Amino acid sequence: MSPSPSSSSVRSSSQAIGVGHYENFPVASWLCPPALRPAVAAIYHFARTADDIADEGQAPPEQRLADLLAYRYTLNLCLEGASAIEPRWPAIFGPLSQAVQRHQLPGELLHDLLSAFEQDVRHTANAHRYADLDELLAYSRLSANPVGRLLLHLYGVHDDTALQQSDQICSALQLINFWQDIGVDLPRQRCYLPADVLQRHGVRVSDFALDNPQQAGAMAGVVGELCAHASHLMHQGAPLVHRVPGRAGWELRLVVQGGLRILERIAQAHHRSWQVRVTLRRVDAPRLLWRALRM
Repeated sequence: MSPSPSSSSVRSSSQAIGVGHYENFPVASWLCPPALRPAVAAIYHFARTADDIADEGQAPPEQRLADLLAYRYTLNLCLEGASAIEPRWPAIFGPLSQAVQRHQLPGELLHDLLSAFEQDVRHTANAHRYADLDELLAYSRLSANPVGRLLLHLYGVHDDTALQQSDQICSALQLINFWQDIGVDLPRQRCYLPADVLQRHGVRVSDFALDNPQQAGAMAGVVGELCAHASHLMHQGAPLVHRVPGRAGWELRLVVQGGLRILERIAQAHHRSWQVRVTLRRVDAPRLLWRALRM
């Protein structure tokens, strides 16, 4: 139910404050309880900065991994309550340290996010291809699900059913981003298309990269199958909106409906998301609000 911090990012498709290239989730929006906004913003900026280390600029993989290791070391100092934080990221770890102390944030979830960024760097460097959706969901368990669990922790929701539903929503949003951004990720040597789905439709990654017109129908079949899976996952997690208290629950309704609307827009584009990247627009706002009210 929160930002899925993969290096591919879900590049803001919801009503976020200060969200540039990061996720289909509102961050510290007006619907978030004011007392929690500093902690939510601290988590967001922690993840976004790590995302930038892993993904932005021209640094080689070895340097990115070294910087992420230093970032992880600084996180450990933060979690241990050290008074002196490594000076490279004081604007990140100062607020995060306050959030950790005030809300007792689970450190292992923050570490999981960094593991996802490290995995992204290594997979890009080695041109790794995901074998199937199970392997992709295992990645999402590090890259997406921890932030949902962190937000549930802030809202005081801890039961197993809620955690599972949060994971389903976060993984769905991560996958929606992947299928939304095929045409953005492939030129950057990032490929999240599962090998078994490609094989089932008789398609190769190069067909997407080169926009092979002879395989357009089969490629649309791949995207359609993957979007259907993401939609099913989202609907499985959607009952969580009734468990999250107050305005945050309404924010989560908009998150869920925003993700589903992206899938609709991909379908309206005949599932050719390798050619055009669909986004939410202002005209979608009344539809999202109405659907949120009906949930």
